[in-house]
Amino acid sequence: MGPLSGIRVLEVAGQGPGPFAAMVLADLGAEVIRVERPNAFDIKDVVARSRRIVRLDLKKADGVQVFLRLAASSDALIEGFRPGTMERLGLGPQDCMAANPALIYGRITGWGQDGPYAQAPGHDINYIALAGVLAHLGRAGSPPTPPLNLLGDYGGGGMLLAVGILGALVETTRSGQGQVIDAAMVDGSALLMTFAWTLHHMGQLGGPRGTNILDSGAPFYDVYECADGAYISVGSMEPQFYDELLRVTGLDGDPLMAGQHDRSLWPEQKRRLTEAILHRTSREWREVMESAPVCFAPVLDMAEAVRHPHNVARGTFVEVGGMTQPAPAPRFSRTTLDGPRTPRQGTDETRAILADAGCTTEEIESLIESGTAR
Repeated sequence: MGPLSGIRVLEVAGQGPGPFAAMVLADLGAEVIRVERPNAFDIKDVVARSRRIVRLDLKKADGVQVFLRLAASSDALIEGFRPGTMERLGLGPQDCMAANPALIYGRITGWGQDGPYAQAPGHDINYIALAGVLAHLGRAGSPPTPPLNLLGDYGGGGMLLAVGILGALVETTRSGQGQVIDAAMVDGSALLMTFAWTLHHMGQLGGPRGTNILDSGAPFYDVYECADGAYISVGSMEPQFYDELLRVTGLDGDPLMAGQHDRSLWPEQKRRLTEAILHRTSREWREVMESAPVCFAPVLDMAEAVRHPHNVARGTFVEVGGMTQPAPAPRFSRTTLDGPRTPRQGTDETRAILADAGCTTEEIESLIESGTAR
């Protein structure tokens, strides 16, 4: 059932990092009740998997009262609106924690609950820019390259909020008290750069973008095009792996390749590696490098990743409701995880959720008839 079996999380539907945090908790076995707007469409969203869905009008007084009932029986709450929005609805931390003093109230925003930018609009690209992350992503001579919205929204946002809620759940078992979590994507993105700061202080991440050891500057840590137009990744940082890379590419006798960490040689070393790797297809390099300690992997797109033998063997991807998606992670030896499920939604599910919250049959039917719940 997962390590969070028995934990209930109340999620206010939003976009991006909040739903991802709720998905992580649901994957770990928590019961997640997602509150949608009454006019929301039935969703086919991979990130919304394994939820129970209720549709409530939180702009109506009776909708607010139902939400507070749900909060009273929940262990944690997730919301991702701009600061002050939930307070204006009468559903801020003080309101919800008055109904449930042990409630963990998780808030996810881009800029945080305070600070000069707190009320400014923004997206992942803006948060990682201000955090000092985006400037270091990309190749030399090119503008910074946004890494999809993985770092701000998901790594520095949703995952950080999930970790915060897990930590607060542990503390609550000791104190019996809830607390508010202020998870800001700008903070989380900066946190993900901690090791980069170590490299910076060591003088290994001080050059321009794309000229350093982990940002495509080093010839032994980069991606290379093959004869068929596909790419392979090479991460031969340690000397024994670098020596093996030179051997399989036929460059082990080239004296220029001997100075692995001589940055003045990196451009020419990269040119020679580029030419050597371009002579074989990606399949041929897989046959060579998968049996050699090079630190290698083919660069796969999403469809290719699903079919790769390693991912197939581990069950890294699953199909739920006809949609292929990543499987829950990490894996537990004893509290094994259930597979993800399609969201449970519809009027019958709404009735069941409201009944669990203590609403009578008459109250439930009245809420549905008035359009407050659906």
